[in-house]
Formats: sequence, structure tokens, C-alpha cells
Amino acid sequence: MLIREATADDWPHIWPFWHRIVAAGETYAWDPDTSEEAARALWTNPAKRVYAAEDETGAVVASAYVSPNYGGPAARIANAGFMVDPDRAGRGTGRALAEHVLAAAKADGYRGMVFNAVVETNPAVRLWISLGFTILGTVPDAFDHPRHGRVGLHIMHRAL
Repeated sequence: MLIREATADDWPHIWPFWHRIVAAGETYAWDPDTSEEAARALWTNPAKRVYAAEDETGAVVASAYVSPNYGGPAARIANAGFMVDPDRAGRGTGRALAEHVLAAAKADGYRGMVFNAVVETNPAVRLWISLGFTILGTVPDAFDHPRHGRVGLHIMHRAL
């Protein structure tokens, strides 16, 4: 699997799975009705370092971004977002992308990574824990899940 910095030409390939994931309303605290224009501005903001993962055919099957979670004296703590095409679930794509992004963030001088709002029912919680993230706390009943009702949002952290 090739993981590289994304280019503007990658967005038309990222958007279909980005939209599918966000519209499902199960794992991201973003408006399920986010327009493509707003999604592109959110995901590919110039302040973020964006990655694309390609399968063996060269198709973009996942994307991630890294950015400072805070500013000023706390700017060495990263935040990241990950999207894997649901049709690629269970094939190691998310793990490979996460390992790449964690190594790149460390090489860029980040001291840690924090996720501010991981839906507690998200299957990726297991991945993050296996990669050394800990749950610092959970905001109870903070997320209206379409199948599970109100669930918590984890705040997760890992030193780099």
C-alpha cells in the first residue's frame, strides 16, 4: 500500500467515502449533511498535512490529516482525522495509515497526539488502544448515534 501526501487531484476520490462515512452519522461529530465544498475545506485545510492511501491498483482507499490540536506553546500536540473507505474495512488499511501518520507526526516534531471526540461505539477505538492511545476521559451522552442512541465521546491521547 502506498501512503503519500495528498494532492488536490485526490479529493474527488476521497469525497465519496468521506461523504458516506459522515452521512452515516456513526463515527464523526460533523454534520451528516455537510456539502462537498464544506467537506473539502474542512479536510484539506492548508493548515493540515493530508495523506492519501492507495491500494495495489492505485485507487485512493483512505485518507488522513494531521494538524496542531492547539496553538502557541501547545502546538507540539497533534490532532488527526482518519477515513477509510468502508468497502476496505478489515484489511489493515486503517492500521497502516495510522502507523504512517503517527511516524510522520513524530518526525514533524509533535510530542503527542490527541483525539478530542472519538465516538465510544466506533470500532476504531480498539485500533487506537492497540496503537498505544489511552482514554483520558469520556463525555457521557455527548453523541446522538443513529442506532445506539446517546453514547459518549472519548478523549484519547498517545505520546509520540
